[in-house]
Amino acid sequence: MTAQEPQKQLQVHLVTISSDNEGQRIDNFLITQLKGVPKSMIYRILRKGEVRVNKKRIKPEYKLNIGDEVRIPPVRVAEKVNPPLSPKLDKIAVLEHAIIYEDEVILAINKPSGIAVHGGSGLSFGVIEGLRALRPDSRFLELVHRIDRETSGILLIAKKRSALNSLHEQLRLKQMSKNYLALVKGDWPSSCKVVQAPLLKNVLKSGERIVRVNQEGKPSETRFKVEERFGFATLVRASPITGRTHQIRVHTQYTGHPIAFDNRYGDEQFDHELAKTQLNRLFLHAANVQFTHPSTGETMQLNAPLDGALQQCLTILRQHQ
Repeated sequence: MTAQEPQKQLQVHLVTISSDNEGQRIDNFLITQLKGVPKSMIYRILRKGEVRVNKKRIKPEYKLNIGDEVRIPPVRVAEKVNPPLSPKLDKIAVLEHAIIYEDEVILAINKPSGIAVHGGSGLSFGVIEGLRALRPDSRFLELVHRIDRETSGILLIAKKRSALNSLHEQLRLKQMSKNYLALVKGDWPSSCKVVQAPLLKNVLKSGERIVRVNQEGKPSETRFKVEERFGFATLVRASPITGRTHQIRVHTQYTGHPIAFDNRYGDEQFDHELAKTQLNRLFLHAANVQFTHPSTGETMQLNAPLDGALQQCLTILRQHQ
């Protein structure tokens, strides 16, 4: 229904909760069920008792159980519907080839650089929208975590809510380990194995997020190991212990060794020196992740190879040693 079309009389909708939505808060469940309905309206119908679970009034923080019957009242709203994404679009087709692991409850892709993990901020397309177009029969697909648009590498997606809850708990308890490869300016000192520097996020009027080391920020820790040296550059393995926005990028800048082709925290002279490798993207790649499988309890270790641009950069640097 578009804004110009007459609004239709909606019916009371009854939904029986399956394992896909077990443990989800009722307010978040309604947000997914009532697309285009303002959050203020959703909280209003909850407050007024128009939403019922098992014929009883509930609070917004109520967590759903398998078998719950949810009464969703008629909600009239003029909603502009975007046309569905076609699985044939080039970017979406790329995602199909980027899948490195998939089973009944989780999916992992080697995300290409330049694709956001989700739409928003002026972007209509992201990884999660693309995967939903590729998997129209999947009732549940949600991001387990995020990586920056410019960063490539492993991104985990849950195919069941129980898997999402399990993996989020592992992240919260720091039981999931993630390792990144980054090409940084200069000769990274072997003695610098840990950077602990609090990070404060600022949002500019343009909507751009800029993160700075600031004592008023959140505690942040990244561990580093030198992988390879190239004279004016070093390939390091970065393992974030905390998961702050732009953490690795800001911690490397803070030590005086910014990442190659970082358009926010980088060094133009360093980027200029790397021009001979034809590199034109951020050299930050989520190369490895280790976690416990939500269903089997097995220890999972997934690896994502570097793309052609990053491999070429390293090959040329080795030739010029």
